[in-house]
Amino acid sequence: MSDAGGSEDWSDLMRAANTGDRAAYHRLLTLMTPVLRGIVRARAAGMDVDWCEDVVQETLLAIHLKRATWDEALPLRPWAYAIARHKLVDAFRRRGRAVHLPVEDFAETLESAPEPDPTERRDAAVLIGRLPERDAALMRCLALEGRDSEECGGRLGLKPGALRVALHRALQRLARLRLEDER
Repeated sequence: MSDAGGSEDWSDLMRAANTGDRAAYHRLLTLMTPVLRGIVRARAAGMDVDWCEDVVQETLLAIHLKRATWDEALPLRPWAYAIARHKLVDAFRRRGRAVHLPVEDFAETLESAPEPDPTERRDAAVLIGRLPERDAALMRCLALEGRDSEECGGRLGLKPGALRVALHRALQRLARLRLEDER
């Protein structure tokens, strides 16, 4: 029942607490409080002690209220630390102070940008290829090549108003083709 630091493991204590062991829960909170206090004070340099203590208490309350959401297969410390960071950010927001936290602290919880679908461009090209030639040329220029409307209009001999009408019609035809493919 110990972690790498040699102290009692928070995860084991929380598991026991979640089964109703009040002594384990008391022990967990007793071990957790000074660690959370240290985290808050380190991140809130220059803030008064009472303000920091309020953040610690909000963190402990959030842990208590959300303890059923903790995945018991995962370690408790990162989950608790994340709650502390969020409560700290909330407290700074309420106070109106800018918060500067290293992105490394959130790297595990941040969602990465969605990866582009490798077949999307090919599928679009195939669908555009089914359009009448002028519509297909316009859609290739604008959508696949990423050129602006002025350049595409010049290439195709279309004035701005005519380009907008042609684009609208091409998009309508594309939409119809998609609907036909889905049936």
